[in-house]
Amino acid sequence: MTTIHPKIRHVKKEDLTELVILCKEHAQYEKTEYNTLHKEQLLEECLFNDTPSLLCLVVEADKKLIGYTTYMSQFSTWEAAYYIYMDCLFLKEGWRGFGLGEKLIEEIKIEGKRLGCSLIQWQTPAFNTRAIKFYNRIGASSKTKERFFLTIN
Repeated sequence: MTTIHPKIRHVKKEDLTELVILCKEHAQYEKTEYNTLHKEQLLEECLFNDTPSLLCLVVEADKKLIGYTTYMSQFSTWEAAYYIYMDCLFLKEGWRGFGLGEKLIEEIKIEGKRLGCSLIQWQTPAFNTRAIKFYNRIGASSKTKERFFLTIN
């Protein structure tokens, strides 16, 4: 039996179809809707231009994507400094609990240092207790806030 060693790497254009599928699985895991319409094109525009507004790492095993994280640099008025905002971190069921999430966050830390950031921020639903335990284990702290959404018409 062959042992599969997952590899973490930056996303490539040819990964976009699989990335959208992972995004949909992630949305389902978080009990929300996800419309795949035009997502490949929209993600390509954000990820693969001269000044990407979004960065993405993927986890690949046996030539298939099994996870991803997306993140970007944002500015905090209160801190008067840039920080990394991790928008998504998702691993397929069966690949959780092997340290891959921690490795993804370590890679984001490296990128954050390169960008002059000293903080990573993110959120997760309150019902995602497994993720909350993981984040607490790696030394993260949390602040309770409500996230609001307002459609711009």
